[in-house]
Amino acid sequence: MRLTIARLLLTLAFAPAAAWAQAVPPAEATLTVPVLDHAVAKGDLLAAGDFTTQELPLAQARAAPRLKDMVGMEAARALSAGAILRSSDLIRPQLVRRGEPVTITLRDGGLAITTAGRALGSGAAGDFVRIVSLSTNRTLDGVVESTGIVRVAPR
Repeated sequence: MRLTIARLLLTLAFAPAAAWAQAVPPAEATLTVPVLDHAVAKGDLLAAGDFTTQELPLAQARAAPRLKDMVGMEAARALSAGAILRSSDLIRPQLVRRGEPVTITLRDGGLAITTAGRALGSGAAGDFVRIVSLSTNRTLDGVVESTGIVRVAPR
């Protein structure tokens, strides 16, 4: 990000007086921030190519996240081109989505059991989600490990 403070010096001449007067308007600080280059749909992953930079007044650009913090994140809602993103516009990539099939795994020592299930909530890696086992119809709590895989703890 680049912070720019611009000053403008105006020299004005007034007809009735022979003396010159100077006026200095207040300086306006600007900040170079990343903005979206094109519209992004809800759930799309953001890449560096999705952004361009734009100079904005400091008051307007103050809460804009850095580009490195936005790359790899997922859009929490539909976002328009030229939008300054806020942290509430972004979420960690969701590896499990509500209603989608998941593989439920249980590991205890050398024992590993897997079964089919359905997610009752969405979650990113490390998030707790509720799932239902399709074989027993029991509701369980588990931790998202990777895409479509939820680990449950032995009781």
